[in-house]
Amino acid sequence: MSFIDVIDYIGTFAFAISGIRLAAGKHFDWFGAFVVGLVTAVGGGTIRDLLLGNTPFWMQQSSYLLVTFFALFFVILFGRQLIKLNHTIFLFDAIGLGLFTVVGIEKSIDAGFPIWVCIIMGTLTGAAGGVLRDTLINEVPLIFRKDIYAIACILGGLIFFACRYFEFGHELSEIITATSVIVIRIVAVVCHISLPTLKSEDDK
Repeated sequence: MSFIDVIDYIGTFAFAISGIRLAAGKHFDWFGAFVVGLVTAVGGGTIRDLLLGNTPFWMQQSSYLLVTFFALFFVILFGRQLIKLNHTIFLFDAIGLGLFTVVGIEKSIDAGFPIWVCIIMGTLTGAAGGVLRDTLINEVPLIFRKDIYAIACILGGLIFFACRYFEFGHELSEIITATSVIVIRIVAVVCHISLPTLKSEDDK
């Protein structure tokens, strides 16, 4: 198993937990929570693979379904402890966002696409699962709010290629990129950094 595979599975677990915890907050049953967790975990990668002309990764390896099952039972077993931890969902979501951004970029590089496509695919891999999750639980997706979410993925992509330009080691570049996205997301929320919102005529 390669380093990027390890990142992929950890990201799958983190995103699945974020989706399952949000589904639990909406009082979904176990199956509904599993579906939300799975969509959160594989949604972005599925869109990426379809755009790159590949068979979606989870259709070739059942391990991603097993990781989501493990995340479900993890939440069932330790749900009360997770609830007691402040910002648990946010932290798992931030971790998944950073890790999946790296996975999306790497898979696009392997497919031979240019830098700008790789950054877009990294952003889709990181952010699209959260969009599908929020849609399923009837929430306005984070990417459409003023939160620094997809922007964190884009900045992470730029950092990744900056690391490659300065000839950092491959795994080190991946670690720096994932960490950067996570830190940017956390700092933006903690420091209340956000993009300006559009004003309608009624707001004037």
